[in-house]
Amino acid sequence: MNSAIQPAAGVSTSKLRVSGLNFYYGAQQALFDVSLSVPEKHITALIGPSGCGKSTFLRTLNRMYETVRHARAEGEVLLNDQSILAMDVVHLRRRVGMVFQKSNPFPKSIFDNVAYGLRVNHRMNRAELREAVERSLQRAALWDEVKDKLQDSAHALSGGQQQRLCIARALAVNPEVLLLDEPCSALDPIATAKIEDLLFSLKDNCTIVIVTHNMQQAARVAEYTGFFLLGKLIEFGPTQTIFTKPARKETEDYITGRFG
Repeated sequence: MNSAIQPAAGVSTSKLRVSGLNFYYGAQQALFDVSLSVPEKHITALIGPSGCGKSTFLRTLNRMYETVRHARAEGEVLLNDQSILAMDVVHLRRRVGMVFQKSNPFPKSIFDNVAYGLRVNHRMNRAELREAVERSLQRAALWDEVKDKLQDSAHALSGGQQQRLCIARALAVNPEVLLLDEPCSALDPIATAKIEDLLFSLKDNCTIVIVTHNMQQAARVAEYTGFFLLGKLIEFGPTQTIFTKPARKETEDYITGRFG
């Protein structure tokens, strides 16, 4: 068995376990025999050059790839020992939320953006719904900025606020895992810092996996890091080890800027 699937050093519990994952877009293979174990209630970063498979891998974790025709995954992906690939997809996406590179608020009010998933998945009276929306906005560190304009359009918010709103929307249904695909790539340094602070505050209650093109960001926020290259997971381990004492030459070459 690929040694990468073993629990990370010092961590006894794995939230996600991936074994022998291959992924295809039609006849084109995009992931090759990927195996790793994602530690529970920690932040894991996925790094690598553009087109290396890291975002494709992230999308297998809540089967977002099913929106693409002829895309398929083979192998084993377990969430608390339950197969993601066999799970009802609506149930899966309640447990595994996702935030995309480009903020995508619905063309609705701030309140209705956060309330959307709650209305779909839960029966709540008006007071319960308002309380849940407020709690989600507080968890996303956005409540103080929007509490007096909940009925305003979400599109009136700044880019960084929109991204935190999308995080609040994902958090509203209390997912066990939060996936983020380059959530700060379009944001300025101040907005990026707010998102990073937010991730630190969430990890005690949620397992977080973040794809980032920014190695400095991975070093700042993640306890564990996986390096992808040409559709393969080259190395996975504690972030400090990956960045200071990588075991593979390909990892060292990428970290030191020799390519990528």
